[in-house]
Amino acid sequence: MKKTTSDMGPNRTGIAMSPIDSADIFQAAQKRAPTSPGDGSLLLEVRKQYALESGGVGHVPPPANLKGVAKTAVELLKGAKPTVFLDKLGERLAFERSGSRLYEGALAKLDVHGSWEDGPTQEGLERILNDELSHFALLSESLTKLGADPTAVTPCADLVGVMSMGLPAVLADPRTNLRQSLEALLVAELTDNASWELLIELARGLGHDTLADRFQLALDAESEHLVLVRGWLASGITLEARAASPEELGAPA
Repeated sequence: MKKTTSDMGPNRTGIAMSPIDSADIFQAAQKRAPTSPGDGSLLLEVRKQYALESGGVGHVPPPANLKGVAKTAVELLKGAKPTVFLDKLGERLAFERSGSRLYEGALAKLDVHGSWEDGPTQEGLERILNDELSHFALLSESLTKLGADPTAVTPCADLVGVMSMGLPAVLADPRTNLRQSLEALLVAELTDNASWELLIELARGLGHDTLADRFQLALDAESEHLVLVRGWLASGITLEARAASPEELGAPA
């Protein structure tokens, strides 16, 4: 029989499932004195020390060619810090690369689990995947024209990679279905939209209006992605809440 994500089944995580054992745990805890003040102050001191000794996440690499050196020198003479823009471009590049892999994972989930009424289609997922790939190419081209190396991992790219590690893990987990995968895609699209908005503001503020116009087209596409993913997820949740059959929800056997 097929099951959905919210079907009842064996779950031993809650303490209420074992009242006898949980009572023993409470009694044992009350008999023993705490091993620390319990306010986290010592941990805070250790974190402060590590922060003082750390050299930071990394650095923006120097320009990859003489053209980039010249552009950087001009910006510095203006009193600007061009490395900030390059760092944020590297961040978006890393995120778009990850985004394309997320949608490749979603297509695999669709092949296994199928979809539901008003749910994701292969055409819809492939369209978003192609958009993510085109945005990756746009950012790579932009970095190259600015004299930077698009293969370099900037500090913000490193940071966003760490922050989003859980998203591809959801798609790669063989236990998750398509509806659960959409939860991860929604997080990615919300972040993507906000980050493109910030990048456009930064580009215009630094006088890169041509790039900002191209980035706006990418943001327009990302806004459509967000609407699609949210709609697909909403329809799946609604169907399951209405006790739709597993077949309607594309649940695995």
